[in-house]
Amino acid sequence: MPRPVTAQPKDVAAAPSGLLAPDTSGMNFYRADPALADLLRIHLPENLFRHIEPYLDRLGELAGGHLDECARLADRHTPILHQRDKFGRDVQWIEYHPAYRELENAAFGEFGIHALSIAKGIMGWPDKYPVVAKHAFTFLFNQTEFGMGCPINVTDGCAKLLANFGSEALKAKYLDGLTSTDMSKLTQGGQFMTEKEGGSDVGTLTTRAVQEGDHWRLYGEKWFCSNADAKVVMLLARPEGAGPGTRGVGLFLMPRFLDDGTQNHYRIVRLKDKLGTRSMASGEIKLEGAIAYAVGKLDRGFVQMAEMVNSSRLSNGVKSTALMRRAYHDAMTVATNRVVFGQRIIDLPLGRRQMLKIMLPVEQGLSMSFLTADALDRAEAGSQDAAELLRILTPTLKFRATRDARKVCGDALEMRGGIGYIEEFATARLLRDAHLGSVWEGTGNIVAIDALRRAVGRHGAESALAADLHARLDDSGSVPQAWRNNLRGLTDRAVGFAREVAAKSEHEADARRATSVLYHVASAVALAWEAHRIHGMRGDARRLLLSRLVIDHRVTPSDPFRLTENAAQAKMAELLLGDRASGMSEVGELILAA
Repeated sequence: MPRPVTAQPKDVAAAPSGLLAPDTSGMNFYRADPALADLLRIHLPENLFRHIEPYLDRLGELAGGHLDECARLADRHTPILHQRDKFGRDVQWIEYHPAYRELENAAFGEFGIHALSIAKGIMGWPDKYPVVAKHAFTFLFNQTEFGMGCPINVTDGCAKLLANFGSEALKAKYLDGLTSTDMSKLTQGGQFMTEKEGGSDVGTLTTRAVQEGDHWRLYGEKWFCSNADAKVVMLLARPEGAGPGTRGVGLFLMPRFLDDGTQNHYRIVRLKDKLGTRSMASGEIKLEGAIAYAVGKLDRGFVQMAEMVNSSRLSNGVKSTALMRRAYHDAMTVATNRVVFGQRIIDLPLGRRQMLKIMLPVEQGLSMSFLTADALDRAEAGSQDAAELLRILTPTLKFRATRDARKVCGDALEMRGGIGYIEEFATARLLRDAHLGSVWEGTGNIVAIDALRRAVGRHGAESALAADLHARLDDSGSVPQAWRNNLRGLTDRAVGFAREVAAKSEHEADARRATSVLYHVASAVALAWEAHRIHGMRGDARRLLLSRLVIDHRVTPSDPFRLTENAAQAKMAELLLGDRASGMSEVGELILAA
């Protein structure tokens, strides 16, 4: 479990003991999170884990220190759009605070997060990194700065689309820049998708593409374009004469600058005034005959872009989990250092209960993020079963983790009290940023429909999920048989309910609930399997307690008039919120007695 923080930073040392709680300034977010190391050891080869751990430790230190201060400044000093250069020429450019550039240098330069799964040789590793390893860095970096997560993700997505579907000429011209970690050569990417008509019904888009020799001219507007001044943009447009709907949509690469160095024929109309992710420039774009190049088959544009969207949804789930972990760190720092009525908050029954309510969705998100990332790694290695599993896990993770982040970040803010609402502390920024996850790459309704109507109803992907979860239970021999049997039954019920909802369109109103049930049951199984594996590695089975809490508090209907606290529950809280490892024998007795 994440370690409680008891050290007082220097900036509060002069305050009366216990009256002012410190924040996470100076915390190493990697060292404070042994669960992250445990899951990486489970999912990665040992030699790869040993290689990346010093880099994770370095990023964990930066994220709790220098980069955290950069993130605060970049959030406060937002980008500014300039319509002309200093000579009066109509050359648009966006001014960023130097702190934002520091964040870019770390993300793209020092750690190369955008290219870890595409390019070889980053941070001294001779091969590409698996997705699990890449998202360990995503997870740590986004604990300090969520806004930068978008440019990282869309640059990664552009490079993947180009590598998978682009012509050899386009790859030769643009791919190296998109995957470079040399900041003087880096070409950041963007993906301009959303139009005024809405983002979810892509088949209604109105952007036109007119062929002109070996390239195309684009006309129309894109309504919400993050990383607005990206040097290379992927976007969808309808070629002249193409049919309606998504089948008539093509994928295009649009450079920001033409070969002669002049700006391409599109304008940033204005920058968005956003609730969160203020450090990063999102804008409205007007296409005025912009030169672009077709990527892949013109009638497969939507299908090709959908592959990127699925990868982005996984990244979104990881980043939302990162926000939750940062919020948990802050709340635990308060709970273990703040003294009220003569006791620390963490020693008070209601304080412990609230910390468990914050902890549980964080650990669910962490487990499901790496379960999904592992499925993507196996799918890219050629496993059809993993591809089907990925089809259901991705929207399920995106739907639930992003919603949980809003609640967790709000509860963590409340744990700090009134000063948590003040922008000088990270909690207010975390809460603002958390709301992006639920609307980025599909709102909750759209993603739940993807999970149920498409993944389950159209592709039968729930069968792959059921098989995977049963296999993990079979592989968890040290977990008490009674608990494994309970999870088997719940797995079958969750899958059966999803099938029932997916079977008829009139059941669509239950899609969100069915998706949540799949997520909760899958995470309970994953937590039990992880407990078995971690217990084998270092004798700690406490993640099994989280498996029990998921079922008790997120699956099983509760009686609002029944008292829930008892000796077993109190012991579970003590173990989960403490720092002592607990073996399977002790934990197994608790989950069967609670």
